[in-house]
Amino acid sequence: MAEELAKIGDVDLCFETFGSRADPALLLVMGLGTQMIAWPEGFCRRLADGGFFVIRYDNRDTGRSTHMRQFAPPTIRQLLLRDKSAARYSLADMGDDGIRLLDHLGIERAHVAGASMGGMIAQTMAARHPDRVLSLASIMSNTGHRWKGMPGLRVYPIFIRRPAPDREGAIESAVSAFKLIGSPGFPFDEEETRKAAALSYERGYNPAGTGRQLAAILAAGDRTSELRRITAPTVVIHGTKDRMVRPSGARATAAAIRGSQLVMIDGMGHDLPVAAWDRIVDAIVANAQRAPDRSAAAA
Repeated sequence: MAEELAKIGDVDLCFETFGSRADPALLLVMGLGTQMIAWPEGFCRRLADGGFFVIRYDNRDTGRSTHMRQFAPPTIRQLLLRDKSAARYSLADMGDDGIRLLDHLGIERAHVAGASMGGMIAQTMAARHPDRVLSLASIMSNTGHRWKGMPGLRVYPIFIRRPAPDREGAIESAVSAFKLIGSPGFPFDEEETRKAAALSYERGYNPAGTGRQLAAILAAGDRTSELRRITAPTVVIHGTKDRMVRPSGARATAAAIRGSQLVMIDGMGHDLPVAAWDRIVDAIVANAQRAPDRSAAAA
């Protein structure tokens, strides 16, 4: 299906769907500065084949959704000092965007899966909107605890490096980042990474938005107490070789959410390698089947 825009208050969200509206809805939430196309089309179609009406979308300040240019991005100093005043919107605001997208589509309840920052947003949806979230899949994410799931030292420069000035620089920056944080236990497809980076640049290059999203993450702080309120069936999926969000973040997340199941994928880093798709899809499907009501089609 072609991309569409949904007006959500003052924000336009770009989204795309896969599968039948008659099937339960599955909302996919992507991570920091990362567009919805990071949920690859083939991955989305596998989920649709698994019995879901799949919705992927660009978060605010990403891709073809509204860029929040009215807000100045945080300075490097503010980020290093974890200055909460630098945040101009919150993870809760981003979670509300997703819920309002469901409203726009006439969907009462949905399964929700989020990756990295998207996992934090999905967790927030489940905690604050329990009547709207049938099940939760938290992928390569964490609780915000200061000492759990923190990046490896080699990863920190990614957060503070200067934005690439042009298309080729942005592509090279993406390739180098994924060589560092990707999955050492799976083949690295540099050609596909370059194609995805080029498409992301063309869809909406917005490094200032990445800074604003990072400020929202830092302002949220430790969300462990909020995660304890989640009642939706939850699966926590993580790679054993994740350098961006180390596996302690997954263990902390699983410990905070009562009844959650932890799925560790050997060799996976901070990406979605094709060879791990079946394992990830199977975990999402099995977890959704634990929900007491799977009728998440349009209301």
